[in-house]
Amino acid sequence: MITTAIPLEERIAAAPQDFRVLTGDRPTGPLHLGHYFGTLRNRVELQRRGVDMVVIVADYQVLTDRDVADRLVETVDGLLLDYLAAGLDPERATIFAHSAVPALHQLLLPFLSLVSVPELQRNPTVKDEIAHSRQSTVSGLMFTYPVHQAADILFCKGNLVPVGQDQMPHIEVTRTVARRFNERYGPVFPVPEGLLSDAPVLAGTDGRKMSKSRGNAIALSATPDETARLIRAATTDADRHITYEPERRPGVSGLVHLAALCLGRDPHDVAAEVGDAGAARLKRTVTEAVNDFLAPMRERRAAYAKDLGFVRDVLRTGNARANAIADQTLREVREAMGTVY
Repeated sequence: MITTAIPLEERIAAAPQDFRVLTGDRPTGPLHLGHYFGTLRNRVELQRRGVDMVVIVADYQVLTDRDVADRLVETVDGLLLDYLAAGLDPERATIFAHSAVPALHQLLLPFLSLVSVPELQRNPTVKDEIAHSRQSTVSGLMFTYPVHQAADILFCKGNLVPVGQDQMPHIEVTRTVARRFNERYGPVFPVPEGLLSDAPVLAGTDGRKMSKSRGNAIALSATPDETARLIRAATTDADRHITYEPERRPGVSGLVHLAALCLGRDPHDVAAEVGDAGAARLKRTVTEAVNDFLAPMRERRAAYAKDLGFVRDVLRTGNARANAIADQTLREVREAMGTVY
């Protein structure tokens, strides 16, 4: 009899309680609208549906492409504020700092023994990250990043990881590590699945992909005036008639797309509505759409920012939860490996 595997999305909808998501961000600066539409919105939706959410503030991973991790207290506080403002609920999500969970990192040593050097060298995501590294030489942390990420996912027995297509090679490393550990020592880990994001790539104010490092991003924490100034300075072109043609008109189309996402509309309709009114009218439309969209998040963020004690308690509570999970997993790993003396 031929059986058809049930699609992942259908399994999540039918039994969200069967899934635990591991996701997170490096605290390297403010989160922006690209982060929101790319990942944050989906995390909040999965949380709403009842999926167990584990969110890592990956402070150690800042060092993968930087010599030092600067202003971490400030950037971690900012990241927590962005999470809370976007709708992550600390009562339903475990939000923790990478560096605060030592048992997680103890998994790295046995995991490295399960992966060969050629396998790491072939990883296309690592190749790309090395090519764009800010460091003059590549550190061992960059080279072993996929295995460290496997420890991040498997310490909590995460079985669902929301990713973009470019991150799938990392998930494959995690799946390989989980399978090889289970085959060699006994069944301890789930083999996680990558939940491919259907979120569109969001263009920044220069028509290229929105990114903190490119200086073309609109931060979730930006004020209305800052947002207006960034959009006024955005790249357009000489054609007064506004259309949505991403390949031919990346700057104009990026602005149209941003307004459409914030308004929940089709970008072609937004472009048609602006029509011959030109770039100035388009930028006013985008500014109004973005500021209206961000207004509730800004209000929540401002409220949380008045009580940083609560915000840091969120992290401390998450750290305690994550440590309890990691300690239990490490006990199981040591028992399976026969290293309990």
